[in-house]
Amino acid sequence: MAIYEINGGTPLMGTVTISGAKNAAVAILPAALLVKGSCRIENVPDISDVRILLSILESMGAKLDQPEPGVVIIDCTEMHETEPNPALVRKLRASYYFMGALLGRFGRSHVALPGGCSFASRPIDQHIKGFKALGAAVTETDEYVEMEPCAEGLRGNRVSLDVVSVGATVNIMLAAVLLPGQTIIENAAKEPHIVDLANFLNTMGAHISGAGTDTVKIRGVEELQGGYYAIIPDQIEAGTYMAAAVATGGDVMVKNVIPKHMDCITSKLAEMGAEVTNYDDCIRIRSTGKLSCATVKTRPYPGFPTDMQAQICVCMALASGISRLTESVYETRFFGYCTELESMGAEIHIEGKTAMVVGKDGLHGATVRARDLRAGAALVIAGLSAEGTTRVENIHYVERGYERLIEKLTALGAKIRRVED
Repeated sequence: MAIYEINGGTPLMGTVTISGAKNAAVAILPAALLVKGSCRIENVPDISDVRILLSILESMGAKLDQPEPGVVIIDCTEMHETEPNPALVRKLRASYYFMGALLGRFGRSHVALPGGCSFASRPIDQHIKGFKALGAAVTETDEYVEMEPCAEGLRGNRVSLDVVSVGATVNIMLAAVLLPGQTIIENAAKEPHIVDLANFLNTMGAHISGAGTDTVKIRGVEELQGGYYAIIPDQIEAGTYMAAAVATGGDVMVKNVIPKHMDCITSKLAEMGAEVTNYDDCIRIRSTGKLSCATVKTRPYPGFPTDMQAQICVCMALASGISRLTESVYETRFFGYCTELESMGAEIHIEGKTAMVVGKDGLHGATVRARDLRAGAALVIAGLSAEGTTRVENIHYVERGYERLIEKLTALGAKIRRVED
């Protein structure tokens, strides 16, 4: 098993370029199923989740070409398979987007329940509610979700989500884009990758409006045609490098970002004492000394993202005073990393959905284990800031979402290497 070996205590300095957004890519790639013609998709991150999705598409009959790094050309015109490989599907959470895409393309689907990070129970009841509203007859087992049209057939409808769900919003959009009539999703998620998916589909000929608001309207079209699209930069990858810069006392220029997407993260880091300077497509973040404590509550976009909870917790562990961190999206997410941080000298007290983080002067190296993607990123940040050597195990979680992590951190001066243990 491979591990990361980190010799910490070196401030990160220099420039890092952010890759395409993981959360957008894992929605847009299944969306290519809906297109008759060739899609050229650029700024695709080279991460394990993307590689698995491409394998699923290829195994279903898609024609793939990767002419250069970051570029994927997909043609699903001749695809007729409605059951993706279950073994591959179970390797990542985002494979559930094949449910909506296959329902929209073929009117039926048979998809295994997904895998991915297990930091919380993440039911798909809102997805199923949406599919049923569109006219699907849904059969659920412990292993699969199977769908076919009900007697009245599939068509657009109004769907009011009981809770804001990125996954359900994406899946309903995918299912509805080729259906007759209009679909209206109320209480929709507003994350940047929702907007990116809508922009991709509209570029291919869809009629979607309202993405980025809590009401998304999809007027069905007969077909989508091929075209060109570039995925947005990764908000969470950018936030991770910003948190690492602050935690190590560094000074980093983060390139290829959309500063507006970063406001929910940079505002908190600035509140904790970092100096943040926005440019057109990059952000400079510089440590100005000891961090101050803060209060953070995760919320759906445009609030502070749950996917940055663990990374900001490391900064809090190094700040003056007592910080308060409340998780409102996945309440069990603390248990994926807090015990590991405590083994490095952090002091964290968890009461229900809230963690009280008592700031320390520093952390020390230890052997720790990643239990999910963002928890693993947080442990890397902790190792970069700590005195001594940190060994991070289970790094396959981290590599699900961060492209060329070692290369990028090394270019910033980090002493980190991937070791086959």
